[in-house]
Amino acid sequence: MKDCIAVIFTAAALSRWAFAAGIKELSITTIKQDPYTMTKGSGGELEGYCIDLISELSQMLNFRYKVQLVKDNRYGAMDSSGNWNGMIGEVIRGEADLAVAPLTLTAIREQYVDMTTPFMQTGIGFIVHKDVACDESSFSLLAPFSTEMWVGILIAFVLTGLCIFLVGRISPTEWAEPDTDEPQFTLLHSYWYITGALTLQGAGPHPKAVSGKLVSAIWWVFAILLLACYLANFNSALHSNNKHISIKTFEDLVNQDEIEFGTVDGGSTTLFFKNSKSAVYRRIYQHMERKKSYVASMEEGVRRAQEGNFAFIGEAVSLDLAVARHCKLTRSQEVIAMRAYSVAARQGSPLVKNLTMAILQLSESGELTYLRDKWWASSCLGEDEARTSDRLQPYDLRGLFLLLGLGLGVGLLFGLLELLATARSRAKEQKKSCCSMLTSELHRRFGGGGEVAEQNASDKSKA
Repeated sequence: MKDCIAVIFTAAALSRWAFAAGIKELSITTIKQDPYTMTKGSGGELEGYCIDLISELSQMLNFRYKVQLVKDNRYGAMDSSGNWNGMIGEVIRGEADLAVAPLTLTAIREQYVDMTTPFMQTGIGFIVHKDVACDESSFSLLAPFSTEMWVGILIAFVLTGLCIFLVGRISPTEWAEPDTDEPQFTLLHSYWYITGALTLQGAGPHPKAVSGKLVSAIWWVFAILLLACYLANFNSALHSNNKHISIKTFEDLVNQDEIEFGTVDGGSTTLFFKNSKSAVYRRIYQHMERKKSYVASMEEGVRRAQEGNFAFIGEAVSLDLAVARHCKLTRSQEVIAMRAYSVAARQGSPLVKNLTMAILQLSESGELTYLRDKWWASSCLGEDEARTSDRLQPYDLRGLFLLLGLGLGVGLLFGLLELLATARSRAKEQKKSCCSMLTSELHRRFGGGGEVAEQNASDKSKA
């Protein structure tokens, strides 16, 4: 068994030695595209996913290499005369030994070059501005405020109603005789009163005490300013250019005429739509041909998508990076035409077999996953992401909520001072301690006093 393993390792070592023995230096062509290949600093040094992949392959197969950027900045497509451009053309003409880039494995390319096993899987999707991709909701009336804002308003409503109720019970001006009279502000009427303020229609009776008037005035100010913010934001949403558009699929994309869409000119994505037998995909190709909405590079497509009113169609794995870098973009959930990226070499090249084995080993060891996580790390800041929404957040109106809280606190304090003054006056008259009289007053207002008043009112009604 040990001899068998030794023979296998010896054969693998001889294979790698034989692979590198006849090659002085490999010429590798690539294309400048973030994060596959990028220029590092001002010195022109290259870095990126593909550069790391080339480095790993060279260490495994023991070869030296020289990387050059493709001259025409194209991946590779055949023109009407049968000549290839881009990286595929350079490999066919012998200007480069390998093409290492996000180069899609297609049947037409496989006819003219040899391609290794894929090092990355992807598909076709599109990216748009988040405002374009937003869902049309039946609850659009709630759209001006965020969920947190609505929760804050509900809490403010509950606390204000409770405060009106407490002031109505505590203040002697509001409820002078708890033993005989009914309270003017019951819990139900308190909430009905502040609800009337939200609709700018007062619901009487109104508070008579200073504490009650203060709480009421603060709530009216809060309601008016809140309604002004709501109406302003709602009006802005109604007059948005994209108010009736919700694009989530390719069918949604082709069935509207508000948003332009396109892909990189001459790439494999264009060929897919051109050769597709699906009516929807054929319409997409015809639209791009008629409008000439192609872009020269992925960078241009991402820039136009950020500006709005443009959907950039491309390969999902590249679009995912754009979404990770630019918080205002989102990728479609629909991904079609699953495909893969491979390394290209000239037909009959002895490099392909060894490169395929090396790529499989990198995949099995998790190295390809590590490289993907390394270069696709999101740089989208949470603050920028929060700002992409036009909905008002609680911190946008924190001053208004602070004013309401301060007003409620001062109103309750004034109500307690009114009750304390009354208790002190009665304590002097009855020659009792102020604390005992205050306790007695609180018991009358929150204990059985209210029930006695209701019973007396019931007896009077029967009489």
